[in-house]
Amino acid sequence: MKLQFNFFCRDIEGQLRFYRTLLDLPEAEHTRSPIFRSVHTAEFQFGFHARRAYALLGLQDLIPAGTPPFGVSGYPTFILANPAAVDACAASVSRLGGHIQQGPFPTYYGQWQAVLRDPEDNVFRVASESLPVGISAPAIEF
Repeated sequence: MKLQFNFFCRDIEGQLRFYRTLLDLPEAEHTRSPIFRSVHTAEFQFGFHARRAYALLGLQDLIPAGTPPFGVSGYPTFILANPAAVDACAASVSRLGGHIQQGPFPTYYGQWQAVLRDPEDNVFRVASESLPVGISAPAIEF
């Protein structure tokens, strides 16, 4: 199974540049169209739809009113190779036009994680399935 996840965006070309640069991912050029851009790996494709795609997908009644941010109803998480890669993304995100929402920090489930926002305020996470040496997972109260 391969996952494909898409954001609706104001500037699909700008979003493509941001994620290509931040995550060092290639463009899926075979999917390029006037209303779509994406990056990909063998396991997933991450895409950016222009506003005109709402109608194409039968979603014209669900176009957000007003201006962003619109709230968070979902977000992708990119699992990176190690905690240093998470730290590197967090250190680069502001330079590329995004910003850090939280982190990097240890999660109760043993990941090193940062919650970030792209230049259009979409939320995404970068995480490593291990913690930096000397850092333990915190306890959480449910």
